[in-house]
Amino acid sequence: MSATSPAPSPSSPAHAPEAVPADATARAASRSAATRVRVVCVVFHPGDELDRFVRTLATATADPVELVIVDNGTDQTVASRVADAAGASLVVPGRNLGYGAAANLGCQGASTPYLVVANSDIEWTPGSLDRLLAAGDEQPTAGALGPMLLNTDGSVYPSARALPSLAAGAGHAIFAKPWPNNPWTRTYQARHETMGGYLRAAGWLSGACLVLRRAAFEQIGGFDESYFMFFEDVDLGERLGRAGWENVYVPDVHVTHVGGTSWRQRPAPMIRAHHASARQYLGRRYRRWYQAPVRLALSLGLRVRERVQMRATERA
Repeated sequence: MSATSPAPSPSSPAHAPEAVPADATARAASRSAATRVRVVCVVFHPGDELDRFVRTLATATADPVELVIVDNGTDQTVASRVADAAGASLVVPGRNLGYGAAANLGCQGASTPYLVVANSDIEWTPGSLDRLLAAGDEQPTAGALGPMLLNTDGSVYPSARALPSLAAGAGHAIFAKPWPNNPWTRTYQARHETMGGYLRAAGWLSGACLVLRRAAFEQIGGFDESYFMFFEDVDLGERLGRAGWENVYVPDVHVTHVGGTSWRQRPAPMIRAHHASARQYLGRRYRRWYQAPVRLALSLGLRVRERVQMRATERA
């Protein structure tokens, strides 16, 4: 997931907002039988980036789209305005569900063959969604497809990677800070992005902009909601692979990822959430009894790295 995922907050706000019923997603499904894709955008107190997301989405496909905005925040002023202007459904859970759970809620009741889960800081390029859907039609074993994500300066944002191995995960957790260019970190961060080519297999794809075959997504039960944020996309990619589906990277389709808003505004909660999810994912992936020493090393390494990053944030 990208850095603009909703920031952690208490499980319920001081007072519940005037929530749009969650069954708005079901109403969206009945709008057009010809619609092939539902786009779910998860937001948390969004700003102008949501306007850009919707405006560029209109250029990304020539076909009708079901747009569902799920607002995890307590002030729906912006989300409501944008949803009304775009003819989208607004879903307000009334508390911060986290990214995966909010995405699941937005996908609930969909009848379209494809789903898109995306952050609001994505800016679509003309025709990009059409080309991603065409790639899904061409590759019927693709459970998930992802474009090449570009930063605003044109550099490539990491969006297609191999699943982390035990050795790479342990070495990265322990040595990433004192020895950034260590071989375990290089392996852990191994990326499949290139500036060309078509339909490449990946271990997992970034949840910042993810096209999902609804049948595959529903087969594995959607995102694991125990991840509040971060690593839910890694976990999803792994489970899709175990279920026989492919994670397909489509590098000739480019989408811009603005990124960084939530990290800049609330770095401390983001750092804590990222390391908590990393510990959870690696602990679950390597849960056999004889892997206990490695789990301990992973946990200690991640806690040390979290502490270092938190202190750097406090000094900034």
